[in-house]
Amino acid sequence: MVRIGTVGLGAWGWNLTRNFAENKNCSLVSSFDLDAKRRDSAARAWPGVETVDSFDKLLEQDIQAVAIASPAVTHYEYSKKALLSGRDVFVEKPFTLDVRHAEELLELADKHNRVLMVGHLLEYHPVVQKLKKLITSGELGPVYYIYSQRVNLGRIRGDENALWSFAPHDISQILYMLDMEPTNVSCRGQSYIQDGIEDVVFLSLFFDNRVMAHIHLSWLDPHKVRKTTIVGKNKMAVFDDAENTEKLRIYDNHAEMPPARSYGEAIQVRFGDIHIPRVDMTEPLRLEVQHFVDCVNERKTPVSDARDGLRVIRIIEAAQRSMEQDGAPISLKTGQDDKLHTSNGNNRRWYAIGA
Repeated sequence: MVRIGTVGLGAWGWNLTRNFAENKNCSLVSSFDLDAKRRDSAARAWPGVETVDSFDKLLEQDIQAVAIASPAVTHYEYSKKALLSGRDVFVEKPFTLDVRHAEELLELADKHNRVLMVGHLLEYHPVVQKLKKLITSGELGPVYYIYSQRVNLGRIRGDENALWSFAPHDISQILYMLDMEPTNVSCRGQSYIQDGIEDVVFLSLFFDNRVMAHIHLSWLDPHKVRKTTIVGKNKMAVFDDAENTEKLRIYDNHAEMPPARSYGEAIQVRFGDIHIPRVDMTEPLRLEVQHFVDCVNERKTPVSDARDGLRVIRIIEAAQRSMEQDGAPISLKTGQDDKLHTSNGNNRRWYAIGA
């Protein structure tokens, strides 16, 4: 039975804590938040759970692992303290706000033989796992390009921009499905509500074999959209996470050049059936929490481990630099990582807003 403590009781931290509390393979021992009202609510929701007002007090509890869902600016500090105290760590996205910090945490986890898992939730989503199988099996054919939208008129954050807040979801999802890493990135964004904190971001990733991915991120949009489209040589697929039931559609559509095209002969376009496959749905967060508990019990490497977290942070940091250079492409090829080791930039501001 894994004894666990959680950090952060905001909207998402509450969901994470709830899942640990409901998991039969672990015991929720303690929870930390700076806000007294949140601690009182947690004490009422989960009687017997010790609520504390500091991270150091949490580490004094009899726990094996720590799950961190506090503001992004605290992820590095809390994760490092937990690892050095001998605890396994689950940390929400973004893993850190600096590549060097992500590298340091990875080295600490390896050195102390600790499980370090990053909350890349979509890697545990049943539909994303189905899409990965469709790509790996070749059913879609070679992938041409992917594009995703993660937009809504929702909470406008003051501690991180739309890139750092939203992009880890889509980047980790794309890397997981393609099992590839981009060679370069280009990114443009704009700050409309708060100076220096981009509300709207357009991010492009370029891979080998001419594969491309484009990501639209915004918390300033009239629609709530959580959609990913994959265009392959043989078929196309659309994952709409805003749908309640039919989240995945596969289109038997494609275009191809005739073998011996004569003058005036049109490119052949096929419009086939639309297939809605059955996908057994379980709450992705529940699956993610169970995976972390299994990794702690069995001492195995998580799917979204620290290396996965690091590669996503490398891409986001490169995208941030590109955005500060008005969309200039930034290379991610081996041997050019020094381009990514930059400061947070003049246009980035981070605010600590509680635990």
